[in-house]
Formats: sequence, structure tokens, C-alpha cells
Amino acid sequence: MSARSVLRRLLHHGRRFTLAREAVAAVEFALVLPIMLVMYVGSVELSQAFSVDQRVITIAGTVGDLVARTRDSIKQNSTLQDYFAAAQAIIAPYPTTDLAQVVSFVSVDATGKTKVLWSVGYNGGSAQTAGQPYGGTHPIPQAMLDISKGKWVVVSEASYPFLPMLGMFFNRPFSLYHQNFYMPRYGAAITLDTSG
Repeated sequence: MSARSVLRRLLHHGRRFTLAREAVAAVEFALVLPIMLVMYVGSVELSQAFSVDQRVITIAGTVGDLVARTRDSIKQNSTLQDYFAAAQAIIAPYPTTDLAQVVSFVSVDATGKTKVLWSVGYNGGSAQTAGQPYGGTHPIPQAMLDISKGKWVVVSEASYPFLPMLGMFFNRPFSLYHQNFYMPRYGAAITLDTSG
């Protein structure tokens, strides 16, 4: 076989190869499938994180609002514990074992300085120290201090380390934290009843 005929055959097979359209869809599908799977699983994990974050916001808001509706005093060992326990149902169907909650009652003087009158943590939540200024990594915003000078503020916090169920792309927990502020509905201080 001469070099010329070999070259002719190679050109002929090359032309046939470039004009062939069988199985093009299968090849394109094989190339696109991994990208589509990554996008799908990633979006599922992000949507789960967003859903849980909204639930943590609701938990902090619900407990704070319930405490702010209290007249005169609230029982720590019954009413407040019931509020915390009921708020845990909001996170369902996700596990509640790491859902930490804290409620603090803070006085704000005429200059905007804070003092924690009482603070209660639940399920590992770190309570503020009574008699000390309200502090930590999430202070009360200045706007809230400005409108509550000479009054009181209920500060409700909820935190939750959320790890997506699949954990394929986000293999470390998201630290979800929210803090809500309420002024007492009856315009008077709410004392903490630790009896019983």
C-alpha cells in the first residue's frame, strides 16, 4: 500500500468522523451531567440552610415577643422554660439538640448605658451576667438604645450550628445566629421569679 493511498484513506476516515452525528447527544449529556448534579445538590444544600436560618429568626422573635408580653413577673422554672421548649418545635424536622437560646432583660439609662437585670440561657445558651452591661459579640444596636433610653429591652437570642443533610459541598456547619429586641408591652419592668 502506498503512502498516497494511506493518506487518502486517513482523509476519508477523518471526513467521515467529522460528519458523524450518532451519539452526539449522549456525549454532550455525559459532559453536562456532572455540572448539573453539582448545581442541583449545591442549591438543595443552600436552600436547606436558608430555611433553617429563617426558623432561627422566628425562634428568637417568638420567645422575645412572648416575654415582652408578660405583665410584672415571669416564672423561670415554668413559663420561661415552656417558651423555650415550645420554640424548639419551630426548628422541626431538624434536630433540636444544638439549638441554644438566651433571653435577657436589660435596663437602659438616660445616657444609653445598659445593665442586665436578669438573663436565662436554655440548651447551652450562655446567659449574660446580671448587674453587668449587656455585652458580647452582638451588642444592642445604637438605634435600639436611642429609643429605649430610661426604659427596658427584652433581648432574645437563638443560635444553631446547621450542617446540611448531604454535606457534600458544605462539610462544616453554618453558624446561624439571630437576636431580636422588644420593649415590654406594659411599659414596666419584668422581674424574674425563680421560685418553684
